[in-house]
Amino acid sequence: MSSLNVIHDQKRRSFLKLGAAAALSLPLPIIFTSRARAYTNEPNGREVVFGFNVPQTGAYADTGADELRAFALAVKHLNGDGDGGMLNTFSSSALQGNGVNGKKVAFVTGDTQTKSDAAHASTKRMIEKDGAIMISGGVSTGTALAMQQACEAAGIVNMAGVLQGSRFTNDFAFRHFLDAEISAAALAPTLSAQFGTNRSVYHITSDYLSGYVLEEANTRSTENLGWRTVGSSAVPLGSADVSSAITDFLNKRADVIYINQYERALANTLVEIDKFGLRSQRINGNEPLIVAPLLTRYVAKAAGDYIQGVIGTVNWDWTLQGEGSSAFVRSFGAEYGIPPTQAAHTCYCQTLLYADAAQRAGTFDPVGVREALLGTPFQGLGTGQSFFRREDHQCVKDVFVVEGKQHQSSDFAFYNILNICPSCGTNGPETCSKNACAQGYECCSGTCKKKC
Repeated sequence: MSSLNVIHDQKRRSFLKLGAAAALSLPLPIIFTSRARAYTNEPNGREVVFGFNVPQTGAYADTGADELRAFALAVKHLNGDGDGGMLNTFSSSALQGNGVNGKKVAFVTGDTQTKSDAAHASTKRMIEKDGAIMISGGVSTGTALAMQQACEAAGIVNMAGVLQGSRFTNDFAFRHFLDAEISAAALAPTLSAQFGTNRSVYHITSDYLSGYVLEEANTRSTENLGWRTVGSSAVPLGSADVSSAITDFLNKRADVIYINQYERALANTLVEIDKFGLRSQRINGNEPLIVAPLLTRYVAKAAGDYIQGVIGTVNWDWTLQGEGSSAFVRSFGAEYGIPPTQAAHTCYCQTLLYADAAQRAGTFDPVGVREALLGTPFQGLGTGQSFFRREDHQCVKDVFVVEGKQHQSSDFAFYNILNICPSCGTNGPETCSKNACAQGYECCSGTCKKKC
């Protein structure tokens, strides 16, 4: 192993140990023994308060703004205002647009600043001073863990926002967005089918926990395809200089470059790659393949035409057909004048799913809400038949493999959908979808452990 890789491996291990240590230091979950007992912020008046904690400033402020739009729209629909959006297509009919459990929904907001301490402080403030019964939102694994810690200490349900880090779970934490493992598993069948098994991979990774989680998941996935990992470089968060990483990629004669970064950092790397003339080269007889595991609207807008040909995954896209997606796009567009992003979609869905579980449970008690969330599959929210896995509270649903395209007539149509990676149904590993079985792959969600 080269000295560069040794140093990188040491850094990666230190980050993962730090993440594990943080998880071990969390307070033990509160044990509830009776549904009749009091719980944190049990609403006694006519309102119930939701807390929405997003990056309103900092590197991910654009995504945070879209999350807030979706949260506000979800509350509007829960209270019976507007056209109802996906309440009209949701498979559950428990919510009637008259609030939740007879109470009107109000909300408060916080600014994570994409900083763990700020995310923890704003979560704690919303719980202790504003009376929030549920916290949702956020971007990045570090802030998500900080929010989770504050929620777990108080016994508050945490519906995570946009994060891919796989190390996210406790008794009352749920995630609708795809994690790094699901994204990596969804990419593998498409990459294998289109580009074969004899490829060599280089990783450019943001030097923090989320980046390393992505790199680990995608390394396992590509090596299972038979692809070789030949090198990697860590890039400090906020740094625009990736020239040494790209030079090392070229020196290693890799023909696949994985960019384990997000938003502006990812867009910057795509622009820098083009400056090196990478797209016009042939390496090992192959045209270089660029893979970015998570693609977003803001990456595409910042990267411009450099997004063309880049392959990645999305949690949802506004161009999808179907009643649920169409209803949400129509409602969001009428409210804000633009199509929703996948961040908006997941935050809207998380709010409805929490509210529906509380309504079906007949309580805001986190124990009752948790069991309602885990006990019922759902559909009608734009991502097929879906459910929350009991073992880690991860939502299993359809995942979309996409390829970036040149900007067309619409400023918001950035991707072609190459493949829809289906969920595993609702009853565990024996119910893989017919589409996945026909291709001979394990289900893309990662729930199924054997070939269909």
